[in-house]
This record gives sequence, C-alpha cells and structure tokens, in this order.
Amino acid sequence: MKPWKILDKKIVYHSNKFLKVELHKIKLPNGRIIDDWCWIILPDFANIIARDRNGKFLIFRQTKYAVGSVCLAPPGGFIEPNEEPIKSAQRELLEETGYTSNEWIKLGEFVVDANRGAGRCTFFLALNCEKKAEPIPDDLEEQELQFLSLDELKQALDSNEFKALPWAASVALAIRTLEKLKK
Repeated sequence: MKPWKILDKKIVYHSNKFLKVELHKIKLPNGRIIDDWCWIILPDFANIIARDRNGKFLIFRQTKYAVGSVCLAPPGGFIEPNEEPIKSAQRELLEETGYTSNEWIKLGEFVVDANRGAGRCTFFLALNCEKKAEPIPDDLEEQELQFLSLDELKQALDSNEFKALPWAASVALAIRTLEKLKK
C-alpha cells in the first residue's frame, strides 16, 4: 500500500488560530486525481486522565457547546506552537486543576479524523497527583472538578457521560493501562 500524494493545496477558509480549511489536490496510488479533498486544520491538543494519591480521578462535570448538555470531561487543552505534548499536558493539568504529577504515562497520539485531519490528540495518564496551587479557570463553560473512584469512572464511561470521542477514548485507554499495570 502507498500513501496518497499531495499535488497542491490552497487555503479556502482561515478564521483564526482555531480553524483553517484547505482544499487539496491529491493523487491516489491507482493514479486517480481528486481536485477538491477538504482538509481541516485544528490545533493539536492533549487530554489527561489524572489520578490523585488517594486513587481518585480528577474529572470535570461541565457543559460544552457542541454537546449541548452536562457531561464529564478530563482536563486538557491545546498544545501551544513548539510545545511538546507532555509539557502541554503538565501545564494544562496545573492550570485547570491546580494538581501536578511526577508520574506520566503516554497513552498514545491519535489523528482526530483519519480522512480530514482535524488535529491530533495526545492522551496521558498522570498518577499520584498532588494539589500544588489553585486552578486558573479559563474555559468558557462552567465546570466543577469531581473526584471519581475507578468504579465510578468505569460506570460513567459505560453510561456515555463522556460525550466527546477523545474524552471517552482517553478514559478507556487509561483504564486499560491501569489494568495492565496490575498484572
């Protein structure tokens, strides 16, 4: 199998640092040319599944515009230009929760949309988190930090309380990783 080849690309929409849309002219391995392949450029981001020294997971109960209702979400945010994903995750955990950790496990890095781009998400598991400061909230939506047991986290995942795919995926990968670490 061979990758697609980009023959040309042009920006068709550029709103701000949060959204750019390009049209790509691509050549498929079989020689077929597609003149108008949409490519969405969004900032890369990190999600953190954080567990404190008491075994409780730091999870936000909040509203999100796209979800349209109350949901659960892990801490996380955009990766700044030239910032390593781990540094972003550490910064976001501290800013959003006031907690830090010296034990980080990278759970993976994933393209959000395999056909259209839409940024990359890097997932981390932070263990033995400790409160070091007061959070600096900057989200537009209201949020409340909650502390869930592992069973509560699993139940929330099973009952679809993590309503964004990256959130649910990061929780599932963290649970799987913790189960592997027990063996």
